[in-house]
Amino acid sequence: MTQDELKQTAARTAFEYVESLLEKDTVIGVGTGSTANLFIAELGKIQHKVYATVASSEESARRLKELNIPVLDLNSAGTLRVYVDGADEANEHLQLIKGGGAALTREKIIAAASEEFVCIADESKMVSVLGKFPLPVEVIPMARSYVARKIVKLGGDPVYREGCVTDNGNNILDIYNLKILDPRKLETQLNQITGVVCNGLFAERGANRLLLGTSAGIKTYLP
Repeated sequence: MTQDELKQTAARTAFEYVESLLEKDTVIGVGTGSTANLFIAELGKIQHKVYATVASSEESARRLKELNIPVLDLNSAGTLRVYVDGADEANEHLQLIKGGGAALTREKIIAAASEEFVCIADESKMVSVLGKFPLPVEVIPMARSYVARKIVKLGGDPVYREGCVTDNGNNILDIYNLKILDPRKLETQLNQITGVVCNGLFAERGANRLLLGTSAGIKTYLP
């Protein structure tokens, strides 16, 4: 199976799981990126059953609205029953790196506001140690250089993502050459740097369920 087919399998499995949870007023959190887009397409097949969603990016909100699926602001939605999104890397502890699509802050907020976070990915995203994928950090523009200097002291090589402005109006630094042996510790260290809005480590709030598309079928990881 191709990588796209593995993603599709994971998205379809997540859709079937979420459909089983639906009640008349269930609000679904929806992520951002190529795998999340496949999940959105699946949701479109039952749009008449979907009470409402909350999207982690303007792009995902646009896709949902094109399918006539209602999109709410998180402030009016309350606690979400389930949030479905992809990942750039995942480990067996269901800790993730996210933010390749620059939506990490809103993704982390929605994950925190959800009862359950279902992560969908293909098998290439599973790693034993996080960090091969550059770790995104969203920063206030005026703090970009200051934050980069602090990141160097933590052992990373930050690179400014040229031409990228987040939905929140901020910049992204991608941290290369990290071997993240203690994801929770690094997540906290990065959050404590003045000027950092959010970082792409989902360790404190990792996934509750990881659906991994593999050549042998779907592999489900639970905490």
